[in-house]
Order: sequence, then structure tokens, then C-alpha cells
Amino acid sequence: MRSTAAVPATSTDTTTVPPSASGDFGKVWLIGAGPGAADLITVRGARILAQADVVLHDALVTDDMLALCPQAIKILVGKRCGKLSTAQQFINKQMVDSAKKHALVVRLKGGDPMLFGRADEELRALELLGIEVEIIPGITAALAAAASSRQPLTKRGVSRSVAFFTSSTAPGEADQTTIPNCDTLVQYMGGREAATTAQRLLAQGRVSSTPVVVVENCSRDNERIFRLELGRLEGGLAQCEGPVLVMIGEALRERVRLMATGDSLDVDGDLERRDVA
Repeated sequence: MRSTAAVPATSTDTTTVPPSASGDFGKVWLIGAGPGAADLITVRGARILAQADVVLHDALVTDDMLALCPQAIKILVGKRCGKLSTAQQFINKQMVDSAKKHALVVRLKGGDPMLFGRADEELRALELLGIEVEIIPGITAALAAAASSRQPLTKRGVSRSVAFFTSSTAPGEADQTTIPNCDTLVQYMGGREAATTAQRLLAQGRVSSTPVVVVENCSRDNERIFRLELGRLEGGLAQCEGPVLVMIGEALRERVRLMATGDSLDVDGDLERRDVA
């Protein structure tokens, strides 16, 4: 028998959790946790998380985020590039098994579920069995990184197009060698692939002085921001150990501005900021 989650009755909470269309399964919610900081999850996402019976969460979801659902059973289904990860088929099975036992199941994903989040595979597994599913978007890392670095991804007269891409591929698939042709490029999971990306862009004719902004551990307490040029990116990012986002393009060229205390204008690719408010 499935467990049922109590829904707090408040005059301001307009989010309701309807019963599942299928009597055999509970409802599954794919929720974007955002880039990392717990207070960057959406209000709706936090409300549903607080009602969940069970939460299947990514490895990058923080303890502060999980503190928003103290009532829930928490299951780590971590997937990290280059790390030992839970197989996607097993994650799909855990979602289905959880929906058989519980009324409200949350699949909590870093960033936004619909961008590099394997949502298609998970939706297919749930829809195949007629399990009701709903999606709550989250702030994707590219937008959070642009905010942290105070560098818009678009700029009038300079950048009218933005491409999000990753070089990571599914097991058994050939390496991704094409790079989008856009004014501003944002590479997800770019730590290990940054050097190869730089080499390919330089070979395509991008100038070595093209600005690059690298954000590690975006929005977290240990966030770090690096500024460098494409020619230097070719040497890799050995100094980065956490999740890395690489932003490339003329829109990322630093403005002449007065920096706040603790920040510095960086022309050598060294660390720009260490602290996140």
C-alpha cells in the first residue's frame, strides 16, 4: 500500500498535489534543484519537496537542499561525469518502484530537469507504465553562472545567439566533435573537455584572445570564478576539481568597472572571486 503525504493547509499555498491518474502508482515529480544554493530552488519546487514521501536526488544536490524535505526518504542516485555513477536504467527502476509504494515521489535534479538531465529517458520509463508525472523547472547553471560573474550571455551588437552544449556522450557512443556555431558558447561539464574545446575553436578560426569565463561550484559557498582567454584555455583547467561551466565569447569580455571589496580585475586568468553572498 502506498503511503500518503500530509499537505500543510495554508491560505497562501496555491500548489496542490492531485491524486494519480493510475490507482496502481503514485505521482512522480521531476524537480529542478537549481545550480546549487538551496535558496535558488523555485517556490513551487520547495513546496512539493516539503510534501514528498521519497526523494531520489543527484550527487550534486546539497545537504541544505535536502533539509527542505526532512520528512522524506532520501535515495542517492548520483551521476557525476568521470565518477562512479548509478546506471540510468537502475534510476528508472527506482522511480517506478518508489511510485508503487508511495503517493508522492520526487526526482530531484541539479539545474533544470530538461537540460542535460536525461529527462527523456526518465519520462519514457514513467509514461510507458502510465505513471503520472509533472515537471517543475529549475535555474540552469548557465544562467546562474552569468549572474555570479555579472557577465550577460548576450550583448547588443556583439552577441545575438547562445548555445548550451556538452561533450559528454552516452556509453558506447562516439565522442562529440562538433561545436555549435554561435556568438556565445556555454559548455556544461566542461572541466575535462575544456582543452579540447579550445583546440577545436582555435582550429575553426576563433581568435586566441576570445574571452573565457569559467565558473566552478556555481552558487555554492566554495564557488570560484576564473577569467582567461581562449588561447590559455587550451592548456586545460587542472586547477578545477568541482563541477565546471565554461562560457566563451566576446559578450564575456570584462567591462571596465569599479569592483567591490575582495574582487579584482583579472587579466591573467587567476581567481577573480572566492566568496558568494
